[in-house]
Amino acid sequence: MIPQDSFIVIAEVEPSRLDALRSLLKTMTIAGYTGMADPANPLVRFGDYENIHFARFVVLADNTLNDRNDYPQLERSTRELPTYLCFMVDCDGDADALLARMAQAPEGLRKIFGHCKDLNESADMLGWLRKRCVRPMASYVNWVGRSVTQVKEEASLHRLLRDALPQICSTDPQNVFSVLKSQVKPRSLTPAPPTPLMSRIRNLVHVSPPFLAALVAVLCFIFLPLVSLIVTALLCAGALAFVVKLRHHEQTDPLVCQPYEPSHVDELRRGEDHDVTNQYTAMGSIKPGLFRLWTEIAILLGINWVARHIFTRGSLARIGTIHFAHWVFLDRCQRGFFCSNYDGGHEAYMDDFINKAGFGLNLSFSSFIGYPTTNWLLRRGAWLEQDFKRFQRHHQIPTDVWYKAYPGLTARDLARNSRIRNGFEKAAMSDDEIRRWLAEI
Repeated sequence: MIPQDSFIVIAEVEPSRLDALRSLLKTMTIAGYTGMADPANPLVRFGDYENIHFARFVVLADNTLNDRNDYPQLERSTRELPTYLCFMVDCDGDADALLARMAQAPEGLRKIFGHCKDLNESADMLGWLRKRCVRPMASYVNWVGRSVTQVKEEASLHRLLRDALPQICSTDPQNVFSVLKSQVKPRSLTPAPPTPLMSRIRNLVHVSPPFLAALVAVLCFIFLPLVSLIVTALLCAGALAFVVKLRHHEQTDPLVCQPYEPSHVDELRRGEDHDVTNQYTAMGSIKPGLFRLWTEIAILLGINWVARHIFTRGSLARIGTIHFAHWVFLDRCQRGFFCSNYDGGHEAYMDDFINKAGFGLNLSFSSFIGYPTTNWLLRRGAWLEQDFKRFQRHHQIPTDVWYKAYPGLTARDLARNSRIRNGFEKAAMSDDEIRRWLAEI
């Protein structure tokens, strides 16, 4: 399979050129569809790159800087926080190779990033972009290995089968299956390529440390009981200290008002529901102090691990509507932003998280200023529904340009089309299997 990758370019915008940048980005979108990229726009022709799933340009203009005023220790640094331009792409294969390919036609990128600091006419575009690439602290891919090519081929197969099925008069499952296989001739169904060796090695290296730590703990417990007792005592003491410190922060953190801003929400809504899939970008400041920062880092490292090795087949916990998601730190970990591509409307997306993974929201975002007060980290917080919804809308920012390679298809559609393809490629199935397969069509 081809693993998915991403690149995230973060460049500081010249304050005097911010309005001109926003105006330029609007020229990349489809008229009447706020923020929706034209695949053939003259600046970056996303449609020419067959391995791009999603892409976005978003001006990271922090709507929440005033919230930092409730923390006196942040007042001085607030004045130094810039506005950034983020260019993000989720793709198949090596993201750096894609970035190099896109930089071979640099005119559009140079025109866009010309509104940012330190880019001059003679600068090497690829080198300049690479210097500003950042790695997310955590990333999620809905179905690791499902390529853009596979998505499009399987969608085409589904359409062909759906159109051919009403023309068949027979009610015998075996006959229907046989006729469909003989009549429907998809132009191509590319076999999944083998996973690249380096990708396997990187995954093995990434998955190994927790297992090695567990193995060492088991060996110590079996062969070195004294050592295991000491380690257990230290871990218990550390956990107790963490819980006490956490509860202290929960009870003493300032309560920051998260207003409902009708004009801001209206602006956000203008960029939503142009497709069955939507974009989401939100940013804010991390609460001051090493405790909150290192708690956030540890949690995101854990999320990244489980997203990479456990939740790789269609759902994040019980949520199956997210295609890609990323958690990113900015400004030496003073601020961060979260972005995702999800199916359905915004309210349904939020309700899905609150009802199915509210604890995950608390873990991911309770270290950010203004998050609803948690109780022992796993209670309250996101379950204070209206407080949380005001928090996330207050932190959300409009995505200026957003591209999706397969409009009209949800994550569930992609999974269904893969099942249809798997059935189509089988030499034979039982009557019940055929009936279930036909129901998918």
